[in-house]
Amino acid sequence: MNLFVSLKYLVALDDHKHFGRAALACHVTQPALSNALRALEEHYACSIVKRGRAFAGFTEEGERVLATARQLLHEQELLQQELQSRVEAPRGHLLIGAVPTAMPVAARFVAMLQDRHPGIVPTLRSMSSIELETGLESLALDLGLGYNERMHEGRTQLRVLPQYTEHYFLLQRAAAAGPAGSTGRLHMGAPIGWAEAAALPLCLLSAEMHNRSIVDRAFAAAGARVQPAIESNSTVTLVTSVLAGRVCSILPGALLDTVQGHPGLEARPLIAPQIRVPIALMVHNTNRPSRTLAAALDFAQQADWLASAARHAGLLGG
Repeated sequence: MNLFVSLKYLVALDDHKHFGRAALACHVTQPALSNALRALEEHYACSIVKRGRAFAGFTEEGERVLATARQLLHEQELLQQELQSRVEAPRGHLLIGAVPTAMPVAARFVAMLQDRHPGIVPTLRSMSSIELETGLESLALDLGLGYNERMHEGRTQLRVLPQYTEHYFLLQRAAAAGPAGSTGRLHMGAPIGWAEAAALPLCLLSAEMHNRSIVDRAFAAAGARVQPAIESNSTVTLVTSVLAGRVCSILPGALLDTVQGHPGLEARPLIAPQIRVPIALMVHNTNRPSRTLAAALDFAQQADWLASAARHAGLLGG
């Protein structure tokens, strides 16, 4: 048995929470992955994976093996990057997670980072806030882009680098495309209060998404209660439901850039109250950065990438 390979399979199983998807990610068959995990259990003389009709998690011993596997793989990646690259020319992989509402900004960040450092191979994943924070703490992720306010909930292991402030808009069908229609740009309408917006048929993110708690707090502050017409955990649904039906959606400014090519839509700033939500990059506080992570952190602290993103969207707060 190749112990190192088996540990990689174990980490993949934790990442994907599914035997088939983990096998696909490792480019092996599912029986090959299962056999390697059984061999790992024989090697350590303990049960590691809880087995049932589907993946059911890890045993207590398995969690300890998993934590060690992640640390070993992390150290191996650090060593490989140090041997194969220079500080000024980093080479290697970088795994970044972002909450769904920040994905357009995260995508711009990784594209600009890779343009500056062609040797970096970034992987960007859309993740819930809990998945992102857990991934950072377990070293499953190198870097995350998410909600700064959640860092006050005991996440002492994470270091925060503030980036921008989210502003919120009501997205609806425009009564008339107006002059903006001829340019293909999204029409910007007059501000609307949260209480007024609550009376409209709305498509909102579902309750398990942290963004929904922000939106619900805004409605509560306006003295309004909202009953969504549609709920989804997909930000794509927030946009396509407005395009296809009678509903409106509430979006942060970063997502409005994805509908700039739809002149039949109108975005109206939400007021009363004014909601400003800090978004930050996050990294494990004790994580010894790889060459690629060090380059990403250095780039994140330079103003040019964020200024470019703000100009592109025109909707990010300072």
